[in-house]
Amino acid sequence: MSHNVPAVILAAGSSERLGQPKALVNFNGETLIKMAVRQLKDSGCETIVIVTNSDLSFDILSESKGATVVINPAPENGRTGSIHCGLMSLGTENGKMPKRVLIVPVDRCGWTVETVLQLLEQYSSCSPKPAGHPLLLCGKDIEAVMASLPDIPLRDIVGFSTIDAPGIFLNIDTPEDLERLL
Repeated sequence: MSHNVPAVILAAGSSERLGQPKALVNFNGETLIKMAVRQLKDSGCETIVIVTNSDLSFDILSESKGATVVINPAPENGRTGSIHCGLMSLGTENGKMPKRVLIVPVDRCGWTVETVLQLLEQYSSCSPKPAGHPLLLCGKDIEAVMASLPDIPLRDIVGFSTIDAPGIFLNIDTPEDLERLL
């Protein structure tokens, strides 16, 4: 099972509301970043880029064997800036932008391998319901994201269709969210 669709994991936020780095939260014996990398590999994603901030780079690197770690120098500008960093890394590595890419926020961890496999069957930008993430970004939408400012929310740039896929909606932002997860 091999897919030529790369994935960009977003893990550059400061996690101020949670009070600890979301990517390093331990869930069922592994960190959220390690779980995301494992599930993406199990889905057949061969190229995985993790975008993080400079403070977390060493810890993320040690938790993400087989993935490329890049630093967003200005994560405070928003997630779209982190997507820019991930896409630029993919473009540099491959000499061109991918035609399709999975966008995986580390704090939206209610998806499964089956969720990703169903997304990979699609050829237009979409998200799974009910989980909401990861997102599949395709074609002209990738170009639109790259042409946008880093502080513009992705939902203001791309109109995602939804597909029925397994998973649950989870958003780890606060200690209360973390309690529900654990």
